[in-house]
Amino acid sequence: MIRKKLPIGIQTFAKIREGDAYYYVDKTPLALQLVAQGSHFFLSRPRRFGKSLFLDTLKELFEGNAALFCGLHAQEHWDWSVKHPVLRFSFGGGVVHDAADLQARLDSHLMRHEAEAGLKAVDQTNPERFRSLIRHLAQATGQRVVVLVDEYDKPILDRIEDKERARGIREALKDFYSVIKDSDADIRFVFLTGVSKFSKVSLFSGLNNLRDITLSPEFSAICGYTDEDVDKVFAPELPSLDRQEIRRWYNGYNWTGEAVYNPFDLLLLFQERQFRPWWFETGTPTFLIKLLTQRQQFTPDLERLIAPETLLSTFDVDTIPTEALMFQAGYLTIARVDYIPGLTQIELRYPNLEVRTALNGALLQALTDHGSHYAVQMGRLYRLLQAGDVAGMREVFHAFFATIPHDWHRNNAIAGYEGYWASVFYSHFAALGVDIVLEDVTNHGRIDMAVRWAGRVYLFEFKVVEFAPQGRALQQLLERRYADKYRAAGLPVHLIGVEFSRDERNIVAFETLAL
Repeated sequence: MIRKKLPIGIQTFAKIREGDAYYYVDKTPLALQLVAQGSHFFLSRPRRFGKSLFLDTLKELFEGNAALFCGLHAQEHWDWSVKHPVLRFSFGGGVVHDAADLQARLDSHLMRHEAEAGLKAVDQTNPERFRSLIRHLAQATGQRVVVLVDEYDKPILDRIEDKERARGIREALKDFYSVIKDSDADIRFVFLTGVSKFSKVSLFSGLNNLRDITLSPEFSAICGYTDEDVDKVFAPELPSLDRQEIRRWYNGYNWTGEAVYNPFDLLLLFQERQFRPWWFETGTPTFLIKLLTQRQQFTPDLERLIAPETLLSTFDVDTIPTEALMFQAGYLTIARVDYIPGLTQIELRYPNLEVRTALNGALLQALTDHGSHYAVQMGRLYRLLQAGDVAGMREVFHAFFATIPHDWHRNNAIAGYEGYWASVFYSHFAALGVDIVLEDVTNHGRIDMAVRWAGRVYLFEFKVVEFAPQGRALQQLLERRYADKYRAAGLPVHLIGVEFSRDERNIVAFETLAL
């Protein structure tokens, strides 16, 4: 097996294909299938998922650059005698500050395309210049125009926390994109990509002929690598790496079809030969973390969220559902789809170990305002789990809560709701990547949390009291015989009843019993 170069960070199709020096997963079957099915498409995928490379692949196809497709599916299945003019707009670079800044960037894009087309601009507004450019290219070449827009939503997302500026940018983009519908007679193909899916009413009301393929099963793998891709294309990179661990860490993204890996993760894994949250580390989701804490998100619920399909598309400057944000950004993915008359219901979950551990690590630091203590804390807890030292766990968590300043509690509403305490516990274990079952069902009821690690089972029950401990947590574990199903399997079980005091802002009871 001959090793090739890893195309880390390369978004240009020609650069990857020239000389056949880089690994390339052939996406041209899906590209041709897309083109055959229609003319106006929209795709939402998380960042660093290969959207830009796929867009560039479409550009080279429509421009008829046949030499780049030697050995690929498209070589024998595309009409290379027809070449279309292509207008590509990308908003991926830099940060847009306001609507005026956006107009300046649109002006720059249009000036470049006008110069290439030999067109002198006479219109006063960017939308009108865009319209004239499309008409000119269609008339000059005798072929209809292809319009490709990459990161269509990034200008809005750049200012999503400044609602007034975000609205201004949204309206400017809405005006610009509306030209596409009005120029339909001169357009052969349109493809818009981005991270978020803004509601059609807010951004695409003037472009209602777009087909959204985000959740189309046949295009689930249009971006990303499948298991088959990993085993065939990247086979030379697999020796010395645990194949099952690769799946556990990085596979699992799903859009109702075939599951895929994030390309950036795998390429960094193959280069560095280490299992780490490569994708997560490239962009800390500060806005998401802030939103989750403001909304007092009960973090254990992130293991399994249920949402109607319509909610996942309800995203706008003034309306940002937690489920939609986390799904579109790549921190949750589709586990199951239930079709009910009049309603499509979607179950969301973490895609893989990378996201589960890294996101909970980031959430934990936000929940406690103690980033500096995080690494030390997690190291201690991991060693205690390995040793089965339950008493030591109490000391770790008690010390951890004790170091949180009282001012932080007063200034953060999240610390005032009951789920906060259990969220901190859960996020500790989730950040370690251990096996967690939330509200584990037994014949007698539901356990708050079951943790399985190193051949042992830890059953947690959480209670919140005002002042003094009442012993109710451990009592419930015993009375309802939650341990029976684990003991029947021959596993050692530790019952742990935890009680938190609102007054003391700490653990006041950590009763344990080994069975």
